[in-house]
Amino acid sequence: MSLIVQKFGGSSVADTKRVQNVARIVTEEYKKGNEVVVVVSAQGDTTDDLIAKAHELNAGTPSKREMDMLMSAGEQISIALLAIAIEKMGFPVVSLLGWQAGFQTDSNYSAARIKKIEAERLRAELAKKNIVVVAGFQGLNKYDDITTLGRGGSDTSAVAIAAALRADLCQIYTDVDGVYTADPRKVRNTRKLEEITFDEMLELASLGAQVLNNRSVELAKKYKESSKVVHAILAHHGDIEPKTIEACLVQAADGISAARPGARRENLESYIKRLEQLEEIANSFKGVENSYAIQAGREVRIMVKSDVVSDDETVLMAKDIVKQIEGTMEYPGQIKVNVIRELRAIEFAK
Repeated sequence: MSLIVQKFGGSSVADTKRVQNVARIVTEEYKKGNEVVVVVSAQGDTTDDLIAKAHELNAGTPSKREMDMLMSAGEQISIALLAIAIEKMGFPVVSLLGWQAGFQTDSNYSAARIKKIEAERLRAELAKKNIVVVAGFQGLNKYDDITTLGRGGSDTSAVAIAAALRADLCQIYTDVDGVYTADPRKVRNTRKLEEITFDEMLELASLGAQVLNNRSVELAKKYKESSKVVHAILAHHGDIEPKTIEACLVQAADGISAARPGARRENLESYIKRLEQLEEIANSFKGVENSYAIQAGREVRIMVKSDVVSDDETVLMAKDIVKQIEGTMEYPGQIKVNVIRELRAIEFAK
């Protein structure tokens, strides 16, 4: 008996027929005597539709907390529908939201990082011989607020569960053929890669390849998990045998054109604007002498006047700047706020 974690993306559960297909794939593994945990994304374009609804009500910038509350609803629909389909087939199943599955995250709304997984509930449900269907892309922070992991976060959820449960296999299903040298929809004569290392996939994911979330690659590399990508649409009837690629995390082909220079998700104008906004926020605080956005905007370093700002006030300023950044800016990943108070005494010996 093996413990298998399977992940299905939004297109794989986009409608009733595809949900039923996923249910067949999942139950086939279960019938082999395996323990199965399934992670699913929101159906089709559900997330984009929810974002559009939010912007109909607030054309400005809705708060990230409320957007996370809204967008997490998509996965809740998917897990319930898949559980209902599996139940109809006569198999024991339970669906769990991210927080029910034990996902604890930081408070970086819309791009949260997993701090740990309390896996007791998952283990208890598996012990009851249940197929466990988990909502990907979401968790709970220390304030008991729902958070989301950012685009592609369901991949991260699946790999994190596999690591927490020490799964024998983590399967990232997608309805594409593999990893290509460029987006085959946009570039002629692209070539499918027969093998790709963790480091190479991590680099492609961080540069914008749309197949696998880069944090899932980081986790898989850290915990030495094996993860194969199965052709979900062509192989669901068993016409094509899914291929396992040794020493790789994913076999996916939904566009590597983003890895080319100039094809990054963030254009130069918005990148510069983000750096300027970071420095503007820092400079708005009393006692700030200079501020510098560094590390491609992943850190802002603030120098304060030692005769104006005390040590205790330095600590409070860092927290206040973080709050203002979180409340007013859109940014990928996380931003380190480094407030420095330095006292120098200079004398000259003559």
